[in-house]
Amino acid sequence: MLSLKSDLHGNSLLGALSSQEWQAIAPHLELVQLRTEQLLCDSGQRIHHVYFPTTAIVSLLHTMEDGGSVEVAAVGCEGMTGVPVLTGGDTMPTRVQVQQAGFAYRMSAGALRDFFASSDNLCRITLLYMQALLTLIAQTAACNRHHSLSKQLCRWLLLQADRSPTDQLKVTQQTIADMLGGRREGVTEPAGKLHDAGLLHHSRGCIKVLDRPALEANACECYGIIKREFDRILPRMRHQYEEEVVV
Repeated sequence: MLSLKSDLHGNSLLGALSSQEWQAIAPHLELVQLRTEQLLCDSGQRIHHVYFPTTAIVSLLHTMEDGGSVEVAAVGCEGMTGVPVLTGGDTMPTRVQVQQAGFAYRMSAGALRDFFASSDNLCRITLLYMQALLTLIAQTAACNRHHSLSKQLCRWLLLQADRSPTDQLKVTQQTIADMLGGRREGVTEPAGKLHDAGLLHHSRGCIKVLDRPALEANACECYGIIKREFDRILPRMRHQYEEEVVV
């Protein structure tokens, strides 16, 4: 059960709701702990729950017939999973899988759909988020087609760092390769060069960004385009509270 206003600010979408809206939606939210590689919804499966991550990071994965997969977007504290619930699709076109363990607020798809229909503010907030998400998906597709794996790696690490509550990413090189749709060997070489240059430190199952400005300088323009879109839209979702919320 939610208790204080500070508890409600772990997710940007939820944090943009008014006090009155919080009082209405809070009873339908459940704080859950997500584990790495946990499957939240498979491709083509009906969406039963949506998740608003706070410290967890969730990947949207497109899987091919041969079993290969690639990440088309990641969702962290800036967003939500299950967008098709609000557009009338009801099923996920991608696999929704936890990339980094952490916490998220879970809500039934039906409750969100009802609340969306009755709240102009939530409608506005989620439509803004959808616009930013579309930018992320489109730019990721362009990046995967036109830029080197080294550039893609820098872009991916920066986006994950933006969504991570700490400066350490709990991720293996094999996971990164899977997210980028490549082989581990293809990630090992550029990751090693970034490590040797002092931009990051990687140990078994963990990567820490040491020099963010240098990492940004080594990334392609895709990271900047994505970041600017989220930076432009997220402030418009923020709401000024006049009182503490106690639920």
